[in-house]
Amino acid sequence: MVCKWCESEEAIVSPESAYWELPDGTRAVEIKEVPSVKCPSCSMVYVEEDLIGEIEEQMMLINTRNLPKEFTFEELMEQPRLLKKNYFNL
Repeated sequence: MVCKWCESEEAIVSPESAYWELPDGTRAVEIKEVPSVKCPSCSMVYVEEDLIGEIEEQMMLINTRNLPKEFTFEELMEQPRLLKKNYFNL
């Protein structure tokens, strides 16, 4: 995998924690085991844009009041959606 920061080919996919502000801005949560890119060359750890989009969309479509302070990426993606799609991103 190629690091988007330093272009090293040593980057790997690694489950990492990420901190996210809920869409309504009421609080931040910790999402554990988010598939992330970790680069040993430049020490950068980041979540790729397409996955950020998936997380943001899921947050818009679920009842975030039911979320605990911390949970796994898998638990987030398994939350039942209130809407079938995000009508705000047309």
